Amino acid sequence: MIFRTLVLGVAVVSGATTSQLPEFAQQYRQRMGGAIDALSQVVTDFREDAANNGLTVPEALQRLSTAQDPLVVLRGQRMEQSIDRLAALTRQRAALQEAGPFARLGTFVTDLDPQLASATYDDFEPAVPVTMEGAVAAGGGFLAAVLGLGLAGRLTGRLTRRMRRRGSAKA
Repeated sequence: MIFRTLVLGVAVVSGATTSQLPEFAQQYRQRMGGAIDALSQVVTDFREDAANNGLTVPEALQRLSTAQDPLVVLRGQRMEQSIDRLAALTRQRAALQEAGPFARLGTFVTDLDPQLASATYDDFEPAVPVTMEGAVAAGGGFLAAVLGLGLAGRLTGRLTRRMRRRGSAKA
């Protein structure tokens, strides 16, 4: 009886927790849009500066990387990282927009930007799962907990019974 109550409690908590995944993904996508906007402005400014000096972006990055001043070299490295991150976030946003509701969760989980996910987690506000996606995620978490804990309980019960039988046989 206690074990079943424990399983039910863990399953409810697991379901409630996993039901928040779609909301977290939504808040992540919103933050991603802001990051893309900010990085786009930085990269656009760099492209304009390069063009105003008769350089392509790769040529400007090369010039920065071979400068004598360590600060200039570091700024060039940071700019290259910003360009790469903008491309990655833009690619991820496109993949998320093309995916359906459930595929979007899979895309979100497999192509997470750690910096963006951390910032999203810091400001995350849970929501009630009022969408089909949230309800299915909650149900999946609930079932995973019930099945996992049920299996663990059966294995533990079998081991306990075997140990009791061995103890009774020796006595």
